[in-house]
Amino acid sequence: MTRSSSSRGQGGRSSQSDPRSRGGGGAHTVRIIGGDWKRTPLPVLDLDGLRPTPDRVRETVFNWLGQRLDGLRCLDLFAGSGGLGFEAASRGAARVVMVERSARAAAQLRSNQARLGARMIEIAEADALRLAANLAPGSFDVVFLDPPFGDTALLERSLELAAPLVAPDGWLYVESGEQIDPAARPALAGWSVVREGRAGAVHYHLLQRENEE
Repeated sequence: MTRSSSSRGQGGRSSQSDPRSRGGGGAHTVRIIGGDWKRTPLPVLDLDGLRPTPDRVRETVFNWLGQRLDGLRCLDLFAGSGGLGFEAASRGAARVVMVERSARAAAQLRSNQARLGARMIEIAEADALRLAANLAPGSFDVVFLDPPFGDTALLERSLELAAPLVAPDGWLYVESGEQIDPAARPALAGWSVVREGRAGAVHYHLLQRENEE
């Protein structure tokens, strides 16, 4: 989940193009759905464009992944509220790297990490694309990719950088404002969508390399 693209870059998505964006100055919460911290509410800043992946979508995605992620290495490349990353950690992931460029959002992630005592989580306050470009191929078993909506070039570049980071038998989760067709995207050559869904204007997909079961 990412923030508004009012400032371009790694960033977030525009309030005009992102059906999930909102603005304001207060705080909201994201509720962990399953695992060790089930039902735990975590504060989320009400920043322009930042909004968690809906509960129903997160529940579906982690059902696809088999409920538990014991021992897996996960990357939440556009972390925002951290809903996907905290959920993965709650379900047994051994390592969860969350990347968020916004200093305020990253500070909230660190606060929630401390509240949970989540030592398996690493929070990187950084540009997602620059950080991804410097990570070793095959470093993660699950990569969660939720870049700003409405920016096709950014989505394609994110896919180019994220796909090689997935281990040979791993999973790539992509959330976007459009349906993903690997055949139409050079960055996803050799990948296939194994599960997909839609919640309003939000399309979400789980992909795996075609030679994997």
